[in-house]
Amino acid sequence: MNALERLAEGNRSYAAGETAALREQTAANGQHPYAVVLCCSDSRVIPEEIFQAGIGELFVIRVAGNVLDAHALGSVEYAVSHLGARTVLMLGHTGCGAIAATVAGHSEGFITSITDEIRKAIGMETDPDAACRKNVQYGVDRIREAFSDHPAFSDAKIAGAVYDIRTGLVDWQ
Repeated sequence: MNALERLAEGNRSYAAGETAALREQTAANGQHPYAVVLCCSDSRVIPEEIFQAGIGELFVIRVAGNVLDAHALGSVEYAVSHLGARTVLMLGHTGCGAIAATVAGHSEGFITSITDEIRKAIGMETDPDAACRKNVQYGVDRIREAFSDHPAFSDAKIAGAVYDIRTGLVDWQ
């Protein structure tokens, strides 16, 4: 079975599964996520699984290295301003390839836009774990700065954390 066939089969199984009533309810009544999670695109980092959340509970924004650009910030703003999410979590993770590439000085093509942004966050840090934490804090600081005067964010909680891909535990910053 090729990749597209696997995706199609997975979708058929999902559509026939136990979430039909919840999908119908959120389709009819909209989404009301309690949190926004900005995280890496890494296939081992699955916020809905990590936090045991279901359909409509998390507004997840994923990009390699969990870097922020105007699109990501616009998505955060939408989730807080229009959907009512009250918590924004910047979630890094151990074993991040984008962090490793930045630390090692490796990038090419469009990947450079990611590693350049991470470099701003980590400076000359060479320890991948420390670099991950710096990258998370940089993201938290950018979100706080971007929305410091935005009324919808006046009571929003903005936090950072690092997910350990080996243990499954989240270390809150």
